[in-house]
Amino acid sequence: MQNKKNRTLVTLLIILVSLFVLQFTQYQFKWIKIKPLDGYYLDATKIKFSLKDWFSASYQKEQDKYLNDHFGFRSFFVRLNHQFRFSLFNKVKTAWVTVGKDNYLYEFNYISAIYGTDFIGYDSIATRMHKLKFVQDSFNNLGKELIVVLAVGKGSFYPEYIPDNFYDWSGTTNLEVYRQYMAEFGVKHIDFHQYFIDLKAHTPYPLYPQYGIHWSHYSMCLVIDSLVNYIEKARNIEMPHIYWDKVNMAKPRYPDNDISKAMNLLFPPRSFLMAYPDLKFESSAGKTKPAVLTIADSFYGGMFEIGLDSLFTNHQFWFYNTDIFPNCNYNWLTTREINYHEEILKNDVIILMGTDATLPNFGWGFIEEMYTFFNKQQDIKKSETN
Repeated sequence: MQNKKNRTLVTLLIILVSLFVLQFTQYQFKWIKIKPLDGYYLDATKIKFSLKDWFSASYQKEQDKYLNDHFGFRSFFVRLNHQFRFSLFNKVKTAWVTVGKDNYLYEFNYISAIYGTDFIGYDSIATRMHKLKFVQDSFNNLGKELIVVLAVGKGSFYPEYIPDNFYDWSGTTNLEVYRQYMAEFGVKHIDFHQYFIDLKAHTPYPLYPQYGIHWSHYSMCLVIDSLVNYIEKARNIEMPHIYWDKVNMAKPRYPDNDISKAMNLLFPPRSFLMAYPDLKFESSAGKTKPAVLTIADSFYGGMFEIGLDSLFTNHQFWFYNTDIFPNCNYNWLTTREINYHEEILKNDVIILMGTDATLPNFGWGFIEEMYTFFNKQQDIKKSETN
């Protein structure tokens, strides 16, 4: 009996030592290729040894961070941990994400948007919409179009899957007050928020994914087509269009699975099939391609990645009015590093788009900045005529 117990202990010891050796050799030599983690994160960098850092204990702290971020098979064990949490307890480690009914995933701010817990007040919205109307009219006076777009967040589109433990505020929302003052001040806009909610029961294809936070690839194609039609009518031009004659149904792929990828699971969660049009672009021969600048939140990111150079000229996407794409794809550039007003005025069309979740800071400074700019321009003209 004692011999059997000893053999068991020896076997366990051999297994533990073997696992340690395996992990250590993987750390040293990376002899097994492991899929890296998805999402944005910063691994600790290796610190150089110095007596000063040793005696202050900063070397030990930084080295501990480094080893924690680089030990052998780390990404596998992280995915394993995340898989257990999700499969057994419906929990996720992804920041600001919660699991809803039927495993629908939400970011918290999209839930706050429909319950009104992020409401910024009537006065703030009225002031912003008053300025937006002035800015929109000022662009029109220059022969340019400022197109304001309201997109629908996932919480608004799928309220039925929001977890029961979230408090139903049922109070005033930013969206309803934005709509109120847009109507009062006469701000022209495209309400894709209401459009997609109305379309939900009639569409042949999913408009929002189960494991993604943004509208689907199919939805983005519908939005692009609608924007082209709107610009054509507003500017009385004929533009090249997108079109498709076939829609492929397939497992969700990026960006329709952007949250599930960021969850870093061992196995992708099962979901319904998503629609992927076989997208094509009309020739631009004999047609007009306006210069377009889009200032928006991440909902425009997927549309930009589709590649709209066949429709627009010198197309840029200013992410939250800060990061400039496509420049940031190869050389990071922000709006603080350019002649802001000059770059904006180079365009024929400016698209300002946000979802209900980003309405608290809608415009991200663009409205206020251009309001001040156009007011100064008016003052200059007045002083020149006097």
